[in-house]
Amino acid sequence: MELLTHGRLEVEGRLVDASNVTLFCKIELAGVVSNAVYKPVSGEKPLWDFPDGTLAGREVAAYLVSQSVDLGAIPPTTLRDGPFGEGMVQLWVETGEDELVDVRAPEELPDNWRVVLHAHDRNGEPAVLAHANHPGLRDLAVLDVVVNNTDRKGGHLLAGLDGRAYGVDHGICFHTDPKLRTVLWGWIGEPIPEESLLKLHTLMADLEGPLGETLASHLTGFEIRAIYERAEQLVTEGIFPAPGDDWRAVPWPLF
Repeated sequence: MELLTHGRLEVEGRLVDASNVTLFCKIELAGVVSNAVYKPVSGEKPLWDFPDGTLAGREVAAYLVSQSVDLGAIPPTTLRDGPFGEGMVQLWVETGEDELVDVRAPEELPDNWRVVLHAHDRNGEPAVLAHANHPGLRDLAVLDVVVNNTDRKGGHLLAGLDGRAYGVDHGICFHTDPKLRTVLWGWIGEPIPEESLLKLHTLMADLEGPLGETLASHLTGFEIRAIYERAEQLVTEGIFPAPGDDWRAVPWPLF
């Protein structure tokens, strides 16, 4: 975090597939050099259903929630000034060749993967959307419910070289209305691990203390209360929820 907060940012390129301005940077502090993603607030496109705060602030809020109870892995993330003004700066994650989410023919699916939906490819052949049965993905699935992630695409899940599953791109989270759209529906109806339930209990307590105060810089009071209510519902029910009927349950495009 010291490197991210105080390091010198040098823009080296732009990630052109992103819907908002997303810049690939080198960051350096006291001889320590790494790569980072920088999303300036000035490059955000207004969203009618997220009128409050900034997308950069919501990215930081997601990191703070995750970090507070070690629920799901989000790369270190901060809000700071940069070459194009204030924005979100997040440590770059180096990834390997492992896939965490994919669309494949059913017979090509790796052992123990979780099927999310069945479909057909452009030739009419059977295909499935599925994800790995990775404990890190399971934690991110819980986190996505808590932060009400409306855009968990497959490309937002990274297989780090350290073996962890990282989640990125949390700009459109924390709405007070149910808007969960995710590719991580593979555990519907299964019990949430006891360890995760204990973390949710801790999160609820933290939201009524220093964490809630910190989040107030990025979210509205109603949005912070909604985090508590979603965590409380998960603890009460104790299982992974199913999608509702009032909204599209998976993002599009999927990746």
